[in-house]
Amino acid sequence: MERLIEGIHQFQKDTFRPLRSLFARLAEEQEPDTLFITCSDSRVDPNLLTNSKPGDLFVLRNAGNLVPPHGAGVGGEAATIEFAVTALGVHDIIVCGHSHCGAVKSLLYPEQLDALPAVAEWLRHADATRRILLDNYTHMEGEHLLTAAVEENVLVQLENIRTLPSVASRMVRGDLHVHGWVYEIATGEVFAYDPEVGQFVPVANYVPRDGRAAVRRITSRNI
Repeated sequence: MERLIEGIHQFQKDTFRPLRSLFARLAEEQEPDTLFITCSDSRVDPNLLTNSKPGDLFVLRNAGNLVPPHGAGVGGEAATIEFAVTALGVHDIIVCGHSHCGAVKSLLYPEQLDALPAVAEWLRHADATRRILLDNYTHMEGEHLLTAAVEENVLVQLENIRTLPSVASRMVRGDLHVHGWVYEIATGEVFAYDPEVGQFVPVANYVPRDGRAAVRRITSRNI
């Protein structure tokens, strides 16, 4: 706690002052252009990862970067996405998974959740991911399997996002686009899903396409 308090002092002294005019404007309104959905994992920092400033990203975080589909009940995720899409008018939604994700790993090894019933219940929103892995990835194991699981989970969440009425309406109009990313913690690399090739490719090689394009199942880049 002392370290965090010291960090606040440093923020006020070294960071806030040069950006005083930005924060003054942000105090009146926010106009983010992107909704960034990612995991609660402490190793993932959306603003650091994208080199973005305060006000650029509207961020939604939870264990496993999950988006319950429409009809799963009204919760914080649906409310946050609806606000970002309808009230703030964001133009892009990014679902960003990451390497070494504990939530996704527990889909592969559910016995790890024996003492975490609330987490186990939450991860039922990833049942489709678990089924895809059981039916299509029996030939893989270890880190390769976990990487495939992280990637497939991102695609499942993109499919879930499209079921939300506020998102579906904007996507029909063509002014809202969704993107799937995976962040590699150890290397700092980011991979984006390209539906044209059915692969996650380095983000530098990614050409954003119409968000209405159908999500296709992937062949993991580690096979």
